[in-house]
Amino acid sequence: MDSENELLPHVDEEGNILGAITRGEAHDGSRKLHPVVHLHLFNSRGELYLQRRPAWKDIQPGKWDTATGGHIDLGESVDRALAREVREELGIIGFVPELLGHYVFESDRERELVFVHKTTYDGKVSPSPTELDGGRFWSQQEIADSLGRDVFTPNFEQEYQQFFICKKP
Repeated sequence: MDSENELLPHVDEEGNILGAITRGEAHDGSRKLHPVVHLHLFNSRGELYLQRRPAWKDIQPGKWDTATGGHIDLGESVDRALAREVREELGIIGFVPELLGHYVFESDRERELVFVHKTTYDGKVSPSPTELDGGRFWSQQEIADSLGRDVFTPNFEQEYQQFFICKKP
């Protein structure tokens, strides 16, 4: 389970740290902006690995999401947070990420400054049984057929459409 007392940076839209907030504050509707990392993991066939969010998650339980997504801890860099989250969630080390950009994602419960990355990786993926409810590679057609059908998290759909529709992975 996620700790409500975990400390996260409170940031502005440029990523400058304004102070610290708890994970609970980040998700309680206060909408205090906090940074997260996302990784879109492609294989060499162009399939995209997605994780299934566990039922116990407080945000978007049971939905399919980016291969890796997680908070940046207070005092942690974007690169370090990405490497940590990918190792913890997928058991992968030694990948080469490409930063695609960042944007602010807003919902009725939270505001996130999302740092979006992609990589191509053909090694073993070992989804954490404590962090995820599994995962698998999806073809581009499977994703296209499922968009807008409440299968994916809203931020995955937004990123997929912004960064990958009509673009090569």
